[in-house]
Amino acid sequence: MSTRALLLVNRHSRQGQERYQEAINCLNILGLTIITESTEDATQLGKFIRHYQKEVDLVIIGGGDGTLNAAIEAIVETQLPLGILPLGTANDLARTLAIPNSLSEACKIIAAGKLRRIDLGWVNNKYFFNVASLGLSVNITQQLTKEIKRRWGIFAYTVIALQVIWKSRPFSAEIRINDQSFLVKTVQIAVGNGRYYGGGMAVVHDAAIDDQRLDLYSLEIDHWWQIFPLLPAMRRGRHIQWRNVRALYGQEITVYTRKPHSINTDGEITTYTPATFRVIPQAIAIFVPDV
Repeated sequence: MSTRALLLVNRHSRQGQERYQEAINCLNILGLTIITESTEDATQLGKFIRHYQKEVDLVIIGGGDGTLNAAIEAIVETQLPLGILPLGTANDLARTLAIPNSLSEACKIIAAGKLRRIDLGWVNNKYFFNVASLGLSVNITQQLTKEIKRRWGIFAYTVIALQVIWKSRPFSAEIRINDQSFLVKTVQIAVGNGRYYGGGMAVVHDAAIDDQRLDLYSLEIDHWWQIFPLLPAMRRGRHIQWRNVRALYGQEITVYTRKPHSINTDGEITTYTPATFRVIPQAIAIFVPDV
């Protein structure tokens, strides 16, 4: 009996529309029986997963991190194994899991059947794969339109970040973690479950998506131009060694601010401070390379 897979593609993702049929053909050649649905509204993905959960053995999602995040609650609920076709702009979850951007190679990984259970982050009843953050990243997300992503691709993050950074202003926050409290003046607080976010930035150099911990950093700079020397280190996750970066880790973190601040989870603004973050160990299973 062949493996039955539900293929869901976000046609608004960077490559979703043009590579939809290619994905179906590739998976069929590899021996999977495909039930397929495509949508321009990622919020519908959970409905499809729940509808087909008794008819399929796994779910395959084609899109970027935002598309994957839209399906996360249904994946947790049904516990169907998840296959990833990286068809978005940044594909940070795929990068964390060493899944290549090549569509044919990503299909082969799913067909090979190697599963890895990963942790999820959770903030105010919202799950996330990669990072939840407040401050600079929220401003970047608000300006990072679909049109800009399509035009600039992965470089869109850099283009918008440069526009946002020079307007940034520090805000006050209280961070509670491991029975300690820290009062900070910061331009960004990021809480990572995986390693990569924002088009290949690393939360911490040694972060893993199954290490059962959350990694937090706070950028405590006084002037916008102070972030530029940090940028190369942030690509490698080595910024935590700098004097004006606070780094903490734990299984539960709470952040308070004087007025509500928006929180970005996997590239979508989903909740506000005050916020409680938790790690959910080994929450779901994903197909990964056999390395």
